[in-house]
Amino acid sequence: MPFKANADRRHHIPKQRHKVTNWAAYDAGLRARGSLTAGFSEAGVEGWRAEARSGRGGQPKYSALAIATALTLRSVFSLALRQ
Repeated sequence: MPFKANADRRHHIPKQRHKVTNWAAYDAGLRARGSLTAGFSEAGVEGWRAEARSGRGGQPKYSALAIATALTLRSVFSLALRQ
């Protein structure tokens, strides 16, 4: 099968529209892209870990507060769960 058999359906990265002159700032911007800094109160940090279960089954790692926070950030920033 030839190399360009699916060329019309391949992902194409467009060429840059402007010339980069400050490469240090450009690289720093690429590294910082997608970073998010959030502040949490002391009560939020204390409530992050789940309480131990008294019955049978595995122990949960995260509390309902942690799960709700992750889902809220996901919906606000339109992210996938792994992001």
